[in-house]
Amino acid sequence: MNKVKITVLKTTLDGELAAQYGVPGLSACPMLKAGQVFYADYAKPDGLCDEAWKAIYQYVFALAHGAGETLFYYGDWIKEPGVAICSCNDGLRPVIFKLEATALPAQMTYQPVR
Repeated sequence: MNKVKITVLKTTLDGELAAQYGVPGLSACPMLKAGQVFYADYAKPDGLCDEAWKAIYQYVFALAHGAGETLFYYGDWIKEPGVAICSCNDGLRPVIFKLEATALPAQMTYQPVR
């Protein structure tokens, strides 16, 4: 298992939906900033939003376990092997992430039961 590089590509705000459903003064995600980088394998990295992790962890898990050797979804989504572009679940202010498979080995912090 290898680590996956998680890069925040951008934070967004859907102004139309925010005006209709959001609280006054709502802005783009205050927790994450474009350009931030995290590394993960099976556990959420420190500093990454819990809700964002819930939305992207299945792609991180797949890339960490070798899915990066092929294209996701039969090659009709992302043109580069080992890459996924995902977003968090916030419908008013989603954050867009780039996930990349790496050759950095994951550091296992547990011992398997024998």
